[in-house]
Amino acid sequence: MKRMVLSGNYAAAYAVKAAKPHVVSAYPITPQTTVIEKISEFVEKGELDAKVIRVESEHSAMASVIGAAAVGARVYTATSSQGLLYMYEMCWWAAGARLPIVMGVVTRAIAPPWSIWTDHSDILTLRDSGWIIMFAASAQEVYDMTLQAYRIAEEQCVSLPVAVAWDAFVVSHTYEPVDILDDEEAKDFIRPREEKSLIDFEDPGSLGNLTYPDTYQEMRYDISRAMDNALSIIRDIDEEFGKKFGRKYGGLVEKYLCGDADYIIFLVGAAGGDARVATNILRRQGVKVGICRIRSIKPFPYKEIIDVCSRAKAIAVLDRSSVFGGKGPLAVNIRAALHESGINIPVLEVVGGLGGRDISVEDFLEIFRLVIKGKKGLIWWGLKGGE
Repeated sequence: MKRMVLSGNYAAAYAVKAAKPHVVSAYPITPQTTVIEKISEFVEKGELDAKVIRVESEHSAMASVIGAAAVGARVYTATSSQGLLYMYEMCWWAAGARLPIVMGVVTRAIAPPWSIWTDHSDILTLRDSGWIIMFAASAQEVYDMTLQAYRIAEEQCVSLPVAVAWDAFVVSHTYEPVDILDDEEAKDFIRPREEKSLIDFEDPGSLGNLTYPDTYQEMRYDISRAMDNALSIIRDIDEEFGKKFGRKYGGLVEKYLCGDADYIIFLVGAAGGDARVATNILRRQGVKVGICRIRSIKPFPYKEIIDVCSRAKAIAVLDRSSVFGGKGPLAVNIRAALHESGINIPVLEVVGGLGGRDISVEDFLEIFRLVIKGKKGLIWWGLKGGE
């Protein structure tokens, strides 16, 4: 193992290099572009034996890795924002065909108006498509999570595509020390993909063709069961990774001082760093607060959420995505977990940090204060001129 100073995007590229995919395809889009540029550099230098397919659009990028994965290749692609929306149709084909594709998504706000900065509206468009969605908070976690994504996707009881997301610029272009596995360590952990082709050239057929009503629902149910299987797989692989390499993140969620916390904020992504600082400040003042960072958006960790909330007096949920005419995606799932378990506590739903707007330590301190006061309902945080 060696230590390098890498951006989040370069960390993803080094993880892909370690996974040794056969085919990589993507189309440039800020702030994802440097992921594929770095992978292409590895290929040009002879450090990675892979076919890089240069396509005319994100739709074609996903189509090309679908074709490669269907004949047994290990594949990778990456995108952001409008690019993900452009490939959205093909994302459903990837999941419906049960292909173990790994994709990096550098989260970026959706236009119009144009924005190149982070929020989570893009990655959340995948939540009902059949993709497993993981979310990293640092360059090191991007590297580790990308390696783990291949193991998760290629487990026979899962066999679903996995998207690994991280915040634009906050993680994608920020440099930090990252521990990189040696080739043998990576090979031992990931293991070669079992070559399984869905296409038999001796007995030609079609992939994803017309399905009649007497079978379509069962195929969707199979994806649902695979998602359920992924819950334990994600936990187990994170635990295995921790034992081998000394880094683990809690599996589906990362809990920080939640064991005795009366007040907890749930969130996703890099904002967890500022939230931790706010937590430490209040802890020194004798206030029992904690942070729960959700690492797996799909499958959603209902059991872990219930466990975390079982002794809390009140919670807040930060949705870093646009909410129109309803509740935030994270808030809806967390409320469902509380309702199912009979936990009746105030829930403050916070929509904020859109289009890269900063959520500072002071913001988290104020959110905690509102939670402590029993504030509930939905608020848009940090609006200029007030809500």
